Amino acid sequence: MRKKNTINDDLVSEAASVLSKLSCDYAEVRISAGATSTIILSDESVDTMSSGESIRGSVRVLNNGSWGFVSFNDLKGFERFAKRGVAISSMIEREQKTGIVAYKPIRFRYETPVVRDFSRISLEEKFNLADRYNRILRSSKSIQTTRSTYMDLSSQYLYMNSEGSQVIYDKSFCGVSCNSVAREGNVIQPFGDSIAGYGGFEIVENREAMAERVNKVAIDLLRAEPVDGGKYTIVIDQKLAGVFIHEAFGHLSEADFIYENDRMRELMELGRHFGPEELNVIDNGSIPGLPGFIPFDDEGVMPEETYLIKDGLLKGRLHSRETSFKMKEKPTGNARAISTLSEPIVRMTNTYVANGNRSREELFDAAGDGIYAVDVIGGQTNLEMFTFSAGYGYRIKNGRITSMLRDIVLSGNVFQTLKNVRMIGDDKKMYGGLGGCGKGGQGPLPVSFGGPHVLIEDVLIGGKQT
Repeated sequence: MRKKNTINDDLVSEAASVLSKLSCDYAEVRISAGATSTIILSDESVDTMSSGESIRGSVRVLNNGSWGFVSFNDLKGFERFAKRGVAISSMIEREQKTGIVAYKPIRFRYETPVVRDFSRISLEEKFNLADRYNRILRSSKSIQTTRSTYMDLSSQYLYMNSEGSQVIYDKSFCGVSCNSVAREGNVIQPFGDSIAGYGGFEIVENREAMAERVNKVAIDLLRAEPVDGGKYTIVIDQKLAGVFIHEAFGHLSEADFIYENDRMRELMELGRHFGPEELNVIDNGSIPGLPGFIPFDDEGVMPEETYLIKDGLLKGRLHSRETSFKMKEKPTGNARAISTLSEPIVRMTNTYVANGNRSREELFDAAGDGIYAVDVIGGQTNLEMFTFSAGYGYRIKNGRITSMLRDIVLSGNVFQTLKNVRMIGDDKKMYGGLGGCGKGGQGPLPVSFGGPHVLIEDVLIGGKQT
């Protein structure tokens, strides 16, 4: 799809002409033409092997303080759809009118750098790659079930608005995931991992070590001790640090959520003390290659490095042009939609805890006796309260890693937990796979998360009671 030049000069000219004639305060059009391949292998079976193409788009119109939104998959009726958007916006009567902040027009073309263009690779070669990883997953008698997934997406994306922005994005996204479930008697332990990003087939090649690690961890967990419930000093690894800051704090920093929630507006007051001086939390969509990378957001705003927490104090939040208007703050380039069929809402991109100045060894020495929590299975949040399940962990004795632990469920209040951060490592890593973030019925949206190792005191962990 990358070479077909679906977004041609005629389409761009037509869209520009239609936008210039609309009677409204503001309008934007988003059109995408894409192709995708998906291969899913479970145990010895092929669950999915598909390939397809799609063309779709939408028009969003702001008129007299109200939005009108129309999506379509027939480019021939583009002008009719645009006029329908104006009509819808004119029909809506709102007591509290909305608006958007002004933003300079942007005009450029961006193409994802690739080493091996997967659109030139046969479906057979893609299948063989997924099958190779699945064979590794199936190689142990202790593994009960396996799942190997390959996915790629290539598309051309056109964004234009009535302010003069015109951007074309040639996008290539590729990833694989590996999942195993180990069983021994009545003990069942799942584990999985994935990798994905913007680039070519090179992202998913030579990932045998990932499949081998998935198997090893799942099998090792069969013999791991269940953790005793209680409060602990813990060290969390880079991945768990990233998921924690994304889920427990990042969503609280999305301005649409703050604006609509009186209690959160009070709790998330800029300048509030949230942690030690060395704590810095950043969202930055401009980091190439990562799943959360965006050369521009879905409102034509360039992404930037946005400090959510700086030197332990609440510094900023994530905005669309509409929330910037409502809260009288600058836009941050965080309006994102899962596809051109959906309206943009405030979303994270690449969110992480920035490096501190302590070595990994210093953190473990300071932990003394505690728990090292590694990776993540899942979790949930409810306002400032959170619950996360680590993938696995280890007991720390006298600053040294000892026996493996399982069933590590961390819970608490995110604000108190951030205040209990005692040390931040200097070994930040970023993660992002075939999963993603869900919000407002739009998901999974590609995002990245990460951080260094972090030492936290007085963390409540559920488990067997002693």
